[in-house]
Amino acid sequence: MKNSRPSTQTAALTCHNLVVGYAEKPVISNINISVETGQFITLLGPNGAGKTTLLRTLSRHQPPLAGSIRVGEQPLEQLRQADLAKIMAVVLTDKITPPLFTAFQFVALGRYPHTGFLGRLTDKDKDVVLTALAAVHADDLSHRDFADLSDGERQKVLVARALAQEPQILLLDEPTAHLDLKHRLEVMAILRNLCRDKGITVIASLHDVDIAAKVSDRVALVKDGAITSWGSPEQILTSETVAVLYDFRTACFSHHLGSIEIRGEQYRGRVFVVAGMGKGASIYRMLAKRGYGISTGMLLSNDLDCYVASGLGAKCVSQSPGSTFTEETRTMALSEMEASDMVIEANHHTNGPYQENQDLIRRAVQMGKPVFSFRTASGRNKINGIITVTDNSELFTAMEVHCP
Repeated sequence: MKNSRPSTQTAALTCHNLVVGYAEKPVISNINISVETGQFITLLGPNGAGKTTLLRTLSRHQPPLAGSIRVGEQPLEQLRQADLAKIMAVVLTDKITPPLFTAFQFVALGRYPHTGFLGRLTDKDKDVVLTALAAVHADDLSHRDFADLSDGERQKVLVARALAQEPQILLLDEPTAHLDLKHRLEVMAILRNLCRDKGITVIASLHDVDIAAKVSDRVALVKDGAITSWGSPEQILTSETVAVLYDFRTACFSHHLGSIEIRGEQYRGRVFVVAGMGKGASIYRMLAKRGYGISTGMLLSNDLDCYVASGLGAKCVSQSPGSTFTEETRTMALSEMEASDMVIEANHHTNGPYQENQDLIRRAVQMGKPVFSFRTASGRNKINGIITVTDNSELFTAMEVHCP
């Protein structure tokens, strides 16, 4: 599988028929990828798929079993270690506990390819170290002992040490594994900016599919001893490919939303939601979390609500955007509503085609369904027989009362 985007420059890193593994036991075979300078490459796959093994092979921590790796125009095995260190920096998951080092001193170790035989730091070297610490928002850790840092703080300092090498290629194994959400997003933004602003090529293994979808130029899906897919996340990361990659049963990746929706077990009653214009998204998720079965309509197929409902496995009555809903769509919505135990009106606005959903609410009242709505009780569009609520908390309290 080769990068299909044309390029006139030499690739930053190329693998040809590469096989990686241990003791002549292949873990991933037939790797053929070409990575352009300044790209963000993400390796995705379940634990044990071989992502770390591939990174260790690319960084020359272990030899390949077969095939070749080129860094620029040079074979990896022919590069002197000192020259490779000026090109490539690595952050692996190995536990590192250096004694008696401050964070600044530890990051300064990343300058070893540039400091000469005696390893003395010049003013420029010190500036690079401080810049690297600031880049990962760890400048306040500069004088603290590395051994006293938390896992998250250590991870940021490890990345800073790699940046202090001023590499052209940066390899990272789960760089956000020990970070909280704030720092995880910060580090990913930093790495992404390194690609854009400095032309650094980043190759990282991640578990966050949603983050990978947002930051990657290319993704490699790794499973069952092979790279099963290689390409842009917009092409590769679909609900089907992600489900197969991670053996999802109760979750679904939405490529429209770039996130994973967790489906409920549907052990309670079935709810029909009249939504649209994104008004139903939070309600779908809360219903799924509480174990309700969900159906919804009538929706336009490009509506946010349609994407969220589909990701949650809800029955979604929708059609392509148009001025009015078809008779077939109306019939399907009525059928779904009739089969439900209760109805929620998430969107009571009467703009555009969604004004036709007002008839669904009237029909639900006629059917004797409990109908919950966010419209005000005295609103001009009041429909007798509906139960008005003001927020999601009040909605679910009312549902428990009327439909225990």
